[in-house]
Amino acid sequence: MFFQSILIGVLAGIVVVLFRLLLEYSELFRIRAYGFLRTASPAYRAGWVLLVVAIGVLLGWISLKRPMIRGSGIPQIKGALLRKMRLEWLPELPLKIVTGVLGIGFGLSLGREGPSVQIGAYVGKGVLGIARRPAVERKYLITSGAAAGLAAAFNAPLAGVLFALEELHKHFSPLLLACAMGASVAGDFVASRFFGLGPAFDFHQIIPLPVEMLPWVILLGALCALLGDAFKRSLYAAQDLYPALRIPPILRPAFALLVSVPLGFFLFDVTGGGHALIETLWRENPGIGFLALLFVSKMAFSALSYGSGTAGGIFLPLLACGALTGKLYGMVLADLGLAPTGNSLNFMILGMAAFFTGVVRAPVTGAILILEMSGNFNHFASLMTACLVAFVVGDLIRSKPVYDVLLERLLARNPGAFKPVHGRKLILEIPVAEGSRLSHKLVRDVPWPSECLVVGVERGEDQLIPRGATKIHPGDQLHVLVDEEDAAEVKEALLGMGERAGEG
Repeated sequence: MFFQSILIGVLAGIVVVLFRLLLEYSELFRIRAYGFLRTASPAYRAGWVLLVVAIGVLLGWISLKRPMIRGSGIPQIKGALLRKMRLEWLPELPLKIVTGVLGIGFGLSLGREGPSVQIGAYVGKGVLGIARRPAVERKYLITSGAAAGLAAAFNAPLAGVLFALEELHKHFSPLLLACAMGASVAGDFVASRFFGLGPAFDFHQIIPLPVEMLPWVILLGALCALLGDAFKRSLYAAQDLYPALRIPPILRPAFALLVSVPLGFFLFDVTGGGHALIETLWRENPGIGFLALLFVSKMAFSALSYGSGTAGGIFLPLLACGALTGKLYGMVLADLGLAPTGNSLNFMILGMAAFFTGVVRAPVTGAILILEMSGNFNHFASLMTACLVAFVVGDLIRSKPVYDVLLERLLARNPGAFKPVHGRKLILEIPVAEGSRLSHKLVRDVPWPSECLVVGVERGEDQLIPRGATKIHPGDQLHVLVDEEDAAEVKEALLGMGERAGEG
């Protein structure tokens, strides 16, 4: 499995590199197109509008035919790992690439990272189909592909591993960790051969904030938690807006692309993922009012783009919103005399990490991702502080992880997306947390669902065959046999039993 994970990482890296190259060419095409259209005759502008509408209708038609490629793809992976959805790597893999390039390339405010994660998972699924691995090993290899996809998308191998463990699984085992690390490093190696070893953002030397700035770092983390919650609510509101306006699903991407046309002429930085916007912010110092306009426009248009239902992620848009928040925050502090000038880059980086934590609710991944993307570890303590505060404040305001909510909404809109194969058996892995309903219980004393059978207990390096008198310890991984048709319902129930009281 470990060596197959490396193979998946290499293949996922190659496919994601192709995806990134196509996105770069599409970005260059959009820049040149709007540069030409600003001085072109009305006939050319009308032709561009017609082309945008045609692309939007095509994207809407594809999303209707293949709902599993909508959005970032991360909720779909979580659904597949929970046995609630089924990934079909053909034809969904090439369609994910095509729709992602067209949507982002023509101006939608969506990112490459979510599609890259799903692309990696599809590669893992394809290797599974060829290698015919047992069902118990499938989620490891799919997760390995997802980790490699994120690593190759951002040149961030450690963040790829942590995202797979912290967000997709929310627990880890030695085998899962080894497979995810092997695939992530392999995917990053392939991407580095094409894009170099440098970080995703070229911020040069970053001077760490002095200790006396810690109170302002804490306040920034709290602010990002609140704004991150607003970002999530805007996504959900946009998903509800299209049905409320009675816009047919096939026309929703066209509507969002039409909105991108005036933005392309007057607020070009709002269109596209936001990578160029983030790099521009640290080089230039626009006015506070203009930065506020960019923030509101970026958040609103990102929600409108995501709500349209076509392929595209929210990582880069939310990182752009976090960078705008941090930049604004640093400039306001400097204008009020509360912080020295020249610290806006630090607050911008902290804002990206804290905003990510506020939206995704994965503080370790947020801190490590920004560290790897910025290429400087001098501000690690400040990053962890901002992420921790954002996480705690998000918990206090009961802000749910965005991908969990998006998965719930996706399942509600597509109840038949997962079609189990009747009669096939699966092995589920259920982690046991301290304080859960399973910890310190004998196997015979647990009210197990009637559709399952506990067949193994993994305790550290030991594999135990359970008996009625076997005591379940915190940290155990239970192997549970179940029919595939019952897997989704049973896994949800068992995960709830294995969680610490108050979690979930």
